[in-house]
Amino acid sequence: MKTEPRAATRLHAVDNLRVLLTVLVVLHHVALTYGNIPMWYYTEPAADPSGLALDILVVMNQAFFMGLFFLISGFFTPGSHDRKGGRAFARDRLVRLGVPLLVFLVLLRPLVTLPDYLTGEPFWQVYLRTWDPGPMWFAEVLLVLGLAYALCRRRGSTAQAAPTVPKARWIVLFTVGLAAVTVLWRIPVPVGTYVPVLGLPTPYFLPQYVSMFAAGLVAYRRGWFETLPRRAGRLGFVVAGASTAVCLPVMGTTSGAVTDAITATWEIVFAVGMILGLVVLFRERFAGQGPRGRFLSEHAYTVYVVHPLVVVAAGYALSGIQAAAIVKFALAAALCLPLCWGLAYLVRSLPGARRVL
Repeated sequence: MKTEPRAATRLHAVDNLRVLLTVLVVLHHVALTYGNIPMWYYTEPAADPSGLALDILVVMNQAFFMGLFFLISGFFTPGSHDRKGGRAFARDRLVRLGVPLLVFLVLLRPLVTLPDYLTGEPFWQVYLRTWDPGPMWFAEVLLVLGLAYALCRRRGSTAQAAPTVPKARWIVLFTVGLAAVTVLWRIPVPVGTYVPVLGLPTPYFLPQYVSMFAAGLVAYRRGWFETLPRRAGRLGFVVAGASTAVCLPVMGTTSGAVTDAITATWEIVFAVGMILGLVVLFRERFAGQGPRGRFLSEHAYTVYVVHPLVVVAAGYALSGIQAAAIVKFALAAALCLPLCWGLAYLVRSLPGARRVL
């Protein structure tokens, strides 16, 4: 089998990329804390213009970083299924995704929403009123996609295709098709829609998430991570930058359905461009991993699970400081990132934790 050699060539670069995305997740929620988008457990709405910079960071992050997370997850899924078999793979998904999701719902979410429990309202009423899987919605959706893949694999072929170079027209067609689907999806599921039963904060991005997961599956089988041309990475960054320069000013001068269509199209073009650029960049420039990089990558998933506790605690701790939004963002980020990895290390040191995390 060719699975192991291919895994060895790609593992460090993808793990390093996953570390970057985890850092972006932490920064994303710190930016929500001090910006003007009230979608976090603790917020201090910006009282100065610098909050706009944090809002732009949030919008640009949201356009691509979770899609890239799903792409990476899809990329690792076939190999994991090949090594473990269908039943063991399904059990592993239930443990590694389901257990952290339950821990967040039962333990971490009450901690990050603790002030709500100090009002005298019955515990169970507060719990139901604040029910939300928080950032662990990612594990929720990924669990569904992983189990769906395992079910389909029981009926499909497991043959490994020969490595191929992804053609430019395939990438263009994928981008155009996903943009069109997203525009249509936003009609019944507009920006701002929230699914209370599942706790999905951004269901209007589901076409991107599912498509990127599926693209990751195909990329693994066809060896696209190794064969993606360097030129595609450079063009990806150029397209992402150019689409932003063109579309953002237009979005600011239009409204209604036109704005929604332009926004959805920009998000997909920007996401595909950034993903192509980052994948090639990390493959070519950041494919090695020393002890520090290994530590960061080994604890990245745990950081994703526990970071809400750190970000919310830092917000309360810095609440007495009077400063511009961007300054408090910088202070909180400098505090949260090392604390997140430190807490992740402590959590993974608990007996049996490494089996799950």
